[in-house]
Amino acid sequence: MRLIHSALVIVLLAGVAGCNDTLDSFDPSKISNKVEQPLPSKILKEIAEKGMDRNSPIMIRILKEEGVLEVWKEKRNKRFEKITDYQICAWSGRLGPKKKEGDRQAPEGFYSLSPYNLNPNSKYYLAINTGFPNRFDQANGRTGSNLMIHGACSSSGCYSMTDAQILEIYAFARDAFKGGQTTIQLQAFPFRMTADNMARHRLSSNYDFWKMLKTGYDQFELTKRPPDVNVCERRYVFNQQPDASVSFSAAGACPPMSTPPALASAMQSYETAYAKDYDKALKKYDDKVWYDPTEAERKAIVAKERRKNDLAYAPTGSALKAGRLVSIEEFEKIQTGGTSAPQPAAAATPAPAAASTAETAQPADSAIPVPTPDPRDPQVAQQAAPPQPEATAKKPFWKLWN
Repeated sequence: MRLIHSALVIVLLAGVAGCNDTLDSFDPSKISNKVEQPLPSKILKEIAEKGMDRNSPIMIRILKEEGVLEVWKEKRNKRFEKITDYQICAWSGRLGPKKKEGDRQAPEGFYSLSPYNLNPNSKYYLAINTGFPNRFDQANGRTGSNLMIHGACSSSGCYSMTDAQILEIYAFARDAFKGGQTTIQLQAFPFRMTADNMARHRLSSNYDFWKMLKTGYDQFELTKRPPDVNVCERRYVFNQQPDASVSFSAAGACPPMSTPPALASAMQSYETAYAKDYDKALKKYDDKVWYDPTEAERKAIVAKERRKNDLAYAPTGSALKAGRLVSIEEFEKIQTGGTSAPQPAAAATPAPAAASTAETAQPADSAIPVPTPDPRDPQVAQQAAPPQPEATAKKPFWKLWN
């Protein structure tokens, strides 16, 4: 492990383009307590300059195709602003949600992280459990466990960062919890949900699921506040106020509910502009659609980058490097198995040095150590018990618009 860390330090000092490490300096041998490692001085300075408090709430947003993990932080005006982002070092599977144990898919959706989700004892340096499966996943029969954001740049269904990156991300979460935040919202998307990207992926079998996520994405873009998330009729609903004391049931019928008037008006204008942009994108792509690369295709691109730049680590997030536009006819043939998409040419990857961690050589996610479940923890109790009607949000969303 010391050799791995030493090689990473050399890469960072050499300034080689790879996973984005933002620590002022990173030498694990000099970190006596990684759990309490403070954020770098340059980030603390930016926090102050942006009108934020060090321990103010945060939100984490993941964009698979772009290969980016963003950290957003609350300002004193109660709106959130992006404070930093990191190139994801590795994520497995293809675009689309995780559906069952062993499918190697990284989760997509909206997840709530509590202090219990932080794992200081991970074999992958530090880890944050994503909380999969959440209420939506459980209601739709989706299975999986120990899906993490962790270090070591290796993934079997997780979002993996370098050790230096997870050290900072962990510190952001730790400070927010110390400041009184009870849950951190994690938003995981297949890509930035712009009109252009939605048009490119319009024939994907995941399109309806992505349209559902897009409502929450759009509302955050408008308000710069993490949306109130509930589940009913096995679907996500965002910033909905139920009548009286009625509660949400993940698998049950949605109660009578309404969108706050100010938000509804803002969304109407937003969606009108989006419709125009989407029509323009459809004309741009005409009879073309985006072919999502397989995990093997993305890995071939990464292996090439590693060889070219002599890197121990290289980001694997950007599917754009391996994907391509194809005709609708070709796309449909690929989907039905009538033909196969060309595989990127990839020479045999040389045997990894001591610093390299090949994804296939790593233990499965289930091997990542997590704290022994505490039945008193609300998330553990929620997952162990049969689905129950969820309580409504404690703070009505409309108050945010005053």
